[in-house]
Amino acid sequence: MKTLFFLAFLMTVSQRVEAAPGNFFDALAKQTEAARNPAYDVCGEESKKAFVSSVAESWYLWYEELAEVEPEDFDTAQAYLDALTAPLAPDGRDPGFSYLTDKAADDAQGSTGAYVGFGFSYGFDFQNRFLFSDVLQGGPAGDANFQRGNEVLAIDMGAGYETIDELSERQATISEIFGGNEAGLERGFRVRQDQSVVEVILAKRELDTPPLATEPLLLERAGNSPVGYLNLRSFILTANDALSDATRLFRDAGVTDLVIDLRYNGGGLVSVADRMLDLLGGLVATGQDSWSIVHNAKHSDEDFGAYFAKFPDSMRPLRIAFITTGGTASASELVINSLSPHIEVVLIGEDTLGKAVGQYAFDQDRWSAEWSTCDTRLRLIAFQIVNGEGAGEYYNGLVSSGGFTLCPARDDLTRNFGDPAEASLNAALGWLNNGFCSANTTSSASSRARKIDEQMSARSEWHLTQLPDAPFGQSPWVQ
Repeated sequence: MKTLFFLAFLMTVSQRVEAAPGNFFDALAKQTEAARNPAYDVCGEESKKAFVSSVAESWYLWYEELAEVEPEDFDTAQAYLDALTAPLAPDGRDPGFSYLTDKAADDAQGSTGAYVGFGFSYGFDFQNRFLFSDVLQGGPAGDANFQRGNEVLAIDMGAGYETIDELSERQATISEIFGGNEAGLERGFRVRQDQSVVEVILAKRELDTPPLATEPLLLERAGNSPVGYLNLRSFILTANDALSDATRLFRDAGVTDLVIDLRYNGGGLVSVADRMLDLLGGLVATGQDSWSIVHNAKHSDEDFGAYFAKFPDSMRPLRIAFITTGGTASASELVINSLSPHIEVVLIGEDTLGKAVGQYAFDQDRWSAEWSTCDTRLRLIAFQIVNGEGAGEYYNGLVSSGGFTLCPARDDLTRNFGDPAEASLNAALGWLNNGFCSANTTSSASSRARKIDEQMSARSEWHLTQLPDAPFGQSPWVQ
């Protein structure tokens, strides 16, 4: 897809935004203050708070609605940022989407989905069992032959195994149970696999997230062309080739109906979403508007958009069933929203999160010469995303916006991705084969919060069974 303005960006957008000239006068004032106060840390919390304030007043999408709070009332810059944006949280516009990180971690997450961990994500089923919901190929959990649907019975943090019930009862926190982002950190896992129980010690290491949870599948059906199944974990750079390979496979097999599984996909690079849109919609909507980026009034001259373009591997789907949950967000929602005017789509599972906005990457060392040695990066909500027809503002989910049909279905943690008997995929196939939602589809019953209703500053205190989805940054459900 050709964009009117060329960027590589996270929805979360990886554009570095330079300081306005006036900011350097502020920097001179800060340098004078620093000279008067030898204890001043040029890259410490006070400077980070000054950085947050300066950027937010200029670039925040709803800058006129920021809270009137004083930076000195907060111990950390993140707490200050949370307080500034608090008025935008209740209606879902910014319930923690704006956050601070560092450049190295952010760059790694956007390009390969890199993080330090055990290589699994998890959830709780209707019986409140702790089950692996996804296991990364080539990670510690994958090397131990753990699979989606295996039940974790107990975890050893160094003083002996504690059962999941015991950990839940004493409200053990995620940081205590799984530890920090430290390579080599070990935990013991007692896991039920089919009829056997195994105990395995896993050590965290740096991992690159494979973009696909399983190989693209052709699901045969009598008297019709096969259904293509694709499960995309994240919109990371390494997904581009995988997406092209998948659409080429589907096109060559005569596929016209697709199931695209985005149930755990919290977003990522808009440039990768853009490529996916071209591969799926480039033939049916060539040259038509695809999506647009809209800024606040101070930066309306930065608005830009994109249009559909065809690629050698583009295909022509007639219908797409998207499997979604409350963890489906950002670039995932952008793809669904942008395809809907051109291809018949339906959502299977649950309504999406509702992240109709995106962040730019503001680097502290580029904002002011005073901070040239600092590595803080601010991911700040700076724009909203609309489709080619101008539809957006789905702050409580795509279905809640009124423009999409949902066939409710469970996320069946007991079955592998791509299994036609898995509840969500089964409902998707039912819609594709029959043209309507199956009568036996049911809503997912889960203890997992589907909307974020607590500040990101409390993330280390999240308990094992009381976690919100966090499609921005690293979700606590991913370990």
